[in-house]
Amino acid sequence: MARRSTTYGRGGPFVYLVALAVVAVTLGPVLYGALGGFRTNAQLARDPAGFPDPWVLSNYTNVLGSASFWRYTMNSTVIAVITTAVAVLAGVMAAYPLARYQFKLREPLFMVFVLGLLFPAAVAIVPLFILVTRDLQLGNTWWGVALPQAAFALPVTVVILRPFLMALPKELEEAAMLDGASRVGIFWRIALPLSMPALVTVGVLAFVTSWNAYLLPLLLLQGDNRTLPLGVADYSTQYSADTAGVLAFTTIAMIPALMLFLAMQRRIVNGLQGAVKG
Repeated sequence: MARRSTTYGRGGPFVYLVALAVVAVTLGPVLYGALGGFRTNAQLARDPAGFPDPWVLSNYTNVLGSASFWRYTMNSTVIAVITTAVAVLAGVMAAYPLARYQFKLREPLFMVFVLGLLFPAAVAIVPLFILVTRDLQLGNTWWGVALPQAAFALPVTVVILRPFLMALPKELEEAAMLDGASRVGIFWRIALPLSMPALVTVGVLAFVTSWNAYLLPLLLLQGDNRTLPLGVADYSTQYSADTAGVLAFTTIAMIPALMLFLAMQRRIVNGLQGAVKG
């Protein structure tokens, strides 16, 4: 019994079986799409669940050689970068006073951000469309999509950053103020560098969410300004008979966000752990 506990940990083998089942369900469609991109349509029709035989690279090379694919990619990248920059900067500037200052209505104000987590973006899609296109005159522009996405990313950004900022030692601020630093200087020179793990966490979450966004870009973007998820839908419609090509296009569209998430995985975990401990 002691050896079994040491081998499997506290959860026992059942937990590992459940974890393997979840991994299989999660990665199964991804692997199927990636492998399907290396097959021909005839192979998919003959054996939908089989492996490539022979392996075909033309589906991926055709996608990478398409000018429209790189245009979609550039649009998604620019919008995701703007969304991330605005969400992180505005989020940390909102979370810092909510974490470090004592003032009236501080907790009710924080609850506004918490309740924002429960507000679905689909509910506000029509008012957003009217506001962006008619009032702000930002229809079919990068900023017209990035700013609303940053606004919807603010609640989770503030909720993650606030406990992390609250955990910072007060002695650092007191020592800096004795040295003549202003509150703004303390924010930029002490709070931001020490909060970098949490900033990376919320930044990656904002970037990936923006990269995968579909509904808002669908309503606001047209023509050459369309993003990669919309490009996947356009490609699927235009080349509906080319199933292997659609699988290759979809697989390549997933890679940037997936690589960013995997590269920053440890930083994301550290940032979330710091927020929980805070």
